[in-house]
Amino acid sequence: MTEDQGASPVLLIDDEKHIRLAAGQTLELAGYAVTLMENAEGVIPAMDENWPGVVITDINMPGMDGLELMQSIHAKDPDLPVILITGHGDISMAVNAIRQGAYDFIEKPFASEFLLDVVRRALDKRRLTLENRQLRIELEAQSAPGPKIIGKSQQIQQLRRLLAAIADTAADILVMAETGCGKDLLARFIHEHSQRRDKNFVAINCGAVPEALIESELFGHEAGAFTDARSKRIGKFEYANGGTLFLDEIESMPVALQIRLLRVLEERSIERLGSNQTIDLNLRVIAATKVDLLDLCERGGFREDLYYRLNVLRVDIPPLRERREDIPLLFQHFALVASNQYGREVMPLPAERMHSLMLHDWPGNVRELRNLAERYILLGESCTFDFDNRPITVDLPGLGMTLPEQVERFEKMLIHTELGRHGGSIKDTLESLGLPRKTLYDKMRKYGLDKSHYK
Repeated sequence: MTEDQGASPVLLIDDEKHIRLAAGQTLELAGYAVTLMENAEGVIPAMDENWPGVVITDINMPGMDGLELMQSIHAKDPDLPVILITGHGDISMAVNAIRQGAYDFIEKPFASEFLLDVVRRALDKRRLTLENRQLRIELEAQSAPGPKIIGKSQQIQQLRRLLAAIADTAADILVMAETGCGKDLLARFIHEHSQRRDKNFVAINCGAVPEALIESELFGHEAGAFTDARSKRIGKFEYANGGTLFLDEIESMPVALQIRLLRVLEERSIERLGSNQTIDLNLRVIAATKVDLLDLCERGGFREDLYYRLNVLRVDIPPLRERREDIPLLFQHFALVASNQYGREVMPLPAERMHSLMLHDWPGNVRELRNLAERYILLGESCTFDFDNRPITVDLPGLGMTLPEQVERFEKMLIHTELGRHGGSIKDTLESLGLPRKTLYDKMRKYGLDKSHYK
């Protein structure tokens, strides 16, 4: 199911054509994105728990009736509002349906104003439900111990939703991201939010271990397996048994060793070097890369069968330049961590310096920002940003937009930055931006900014 940009979706199901068309036209004229259907077939597969709309359905229909449809919808999402259309004499059935979870009912014939009022209230309820769900996800992510996925951008919200869905599955994961995006942190986050959290998280950088040692490092060896093997050694695979093994820079693994890795992933067992005894494994493998593995496969640098075996679930971490609205929050977080580590006071970052952070290209991504925040805590106002006096040549997102669109993007980013810098204080944000209160509220409403998100 699709909806127009900015229009709330409404799904209307009624086998009576004249009612379906008349109600659909009323809703379309009110600005809703309406989908009309004459029966309930195909409704459930097309709907997910984050669908932002409401369902209006007739009770009496051939095939699956409205009550059965409501039960199927609520089995997938019990909070999705379902409005029932009833015929004369079905009132008692409709009242009973409300006890079973229906949002409301409309009796035929119904006035357009009544229909629109019920739909408006149902959509308000749906919006609040989804907002509360997202808030709970964010609060859990920020309050839980261990690694945190910090940010409020759309990309990071989508990433958190994806991780919440896959963290507790058994499937292996391929993480793709540029240098400095936090692949190791993301792998630890997945481990800590899975049932394996009480077992070992074992990380190895495939590019940092000499080729002659990596096989022994991964698989372990028996005493006497080779010249320097004076005693038995437990390898990373075996040590991670029951937990998670993180293979960073998987693209650096020697091609010959990739064959053995593929066998481990398929059979979930290993043999130490110098041993014929098979050791069964119960572990999850998270592999990470900063290059295009498929391109590397075409050049013969990576086995194609291993790529497809690893790529069961793929997670992409967006580079910092694609989520610039997260920069103030990340900088504040790293500054607080550094302040606690070095016993230094956190000096507020002047607005003009924050703006320079927002305009920087961040080739080192989050790692570069963290290092800069630490340097700022140590040096204070005397800290120079390497890019302060450099001409801005970065290809900012949105440069293909019209001038008014680019101005709006920058205006939203500026208000977002100041709200974050002042912890959501409207008074302080007004003063720093030099705006009347009504103007600021109008712009916050326009850009979907809520002061409570910055506290």
